[in-house]
Amino acid sequence: MPKVIIIGPAHPLRGGLATFNHRLAKAFTEEGYACAIWSFSLQYPAFLFPGKSQYTDEPAPEHLAIRTRINSVSPVNWLRVGRELAKETPDIIVVRYWLPLMGPALGTILRRARKNKKTAVVCIADNIIPHEKRPGDTAFTRYFIKACDAFVTMSEKVLGDLRKFTEKPALLVPHPLYDTFGAPVSKADARAHLGLPADSRIILFFGFIRNYKGLDLLLEAVSILKTQQSTPNAQISNATAPVSDLQSQNSDLKLLIAGEFYEDQEKYQHQIDELGIRDQLVLRTDFIPDSEVRYYLCAADLLVQPYRNATQSGVTPLAYYFEKPMVVTNVGGLPALVPHGKSGLVAAPEAGAIAAAIAEFFKLGENYFIPHLRSEKQKYSWTNLVNAIVDLANKPIKDDSQK
Repeated sequence: MPKVIIIGPAHPLRGGLATFNHRLAKAFTEEGYACAIWSFSLQYPAFLFPGKSQYTDEPAPEHLAIRTRINSVSPVNWLRVGRELAKETPDIIVVRYWLPLMGPALGTILRRARKNKKTAVVCIADNIIPHEKRPGDTAFTRYFIKACDAFVTMSEKVLGDLRKFTEKPALLVPHPLYDTFGAPVSKADARAHLGLPADSRIILFFGFIRNYKGLDLLLEAVSILKTQQSTPNAQISNATAPVSDLQSQNSDLKLLIAGEFYEDQEKYQHQIDELGIRDQLVLRTDFIPDSEVRYYLCAADLLVQPYRNATQSGVTPLAYYFEKPMVVTNVGGLPALVPHGKSGLVAAPEAGAIAAAIAEFFKLGENYFIPHLRSEKQKYSWTNLVNAIVDLANKPIKDDSQK
């Protein structure tokens, strides 16, 4: 039986990377591979972690082999883990790369692991050039990339960034759908479960809150819509819905913010009070456990991703799985993932344009988008990703170490 080892976060670490790795391991197992995940005993030093906790209290996923081995800041550990991986002689190592900080650890581990002359290393690159830049990013990324044989990216943006570093084999594969959060529930049941008003129009911001995700733009957009309600003669930039429609829509509009702050929340609280929109917000700003995710997606009418910049987003596959229309900004890989007028609407990363897109969504209605969502979601399978990784692992290795 061929053997695959995934290097990346896994239980008890929490978050989208761990969820993705669990599901990918399951996909490899279903395709007949012996698969294990080698995770971190220390992922981030506490002073570098922006959230409240790196760990989940939820039970470990069933039927997955998870080894907690890697210390991201210990060179002695990197050498030891690399030697252990070389002795395991996996056919393929699949390594996640999302942050240059991990470059030295993962690059060293992979160099040692490849000394067995058998293992192919395929990287799933979530980011090559990070959203928030720090000294050393380029050097760390270059060191890591030289230890890999091939790459999968999930957006054109990341593929383009990768090509600034290497010409090694790479494939663009859309982010598969998350199907591990339970079956969809009715909107009424989801709202009852979360204690949300049954008849309000609810738009959802979901995920960790960081500056590049543009929550401040969405708060301003909500303020614009609220102003439109109270002053019917005001105009929304780029709006296509009649003023009378917008006025009736906005009286019961709620923004549900579901996700933990990964930066200082005071600036957002100050903005909310300055804009006078607290009565239109529902703040659930703790980490959302996996068991609760489906309720937030199913409770909403619309998911909004008001990002300032983006590569791809793990939230988009969630929306597809739960068949939830989206408003996204025209940055990075988001427009390619959400065809305008089909799975959702695409707007400029400006508050007025986002407000106009929200108004347009409610004019068209949720049912307008559902057939397109169901058609589009067929592209996003885990089997496609497994097949791409295996194909890349079987390609001749390209040496571009001088690049």
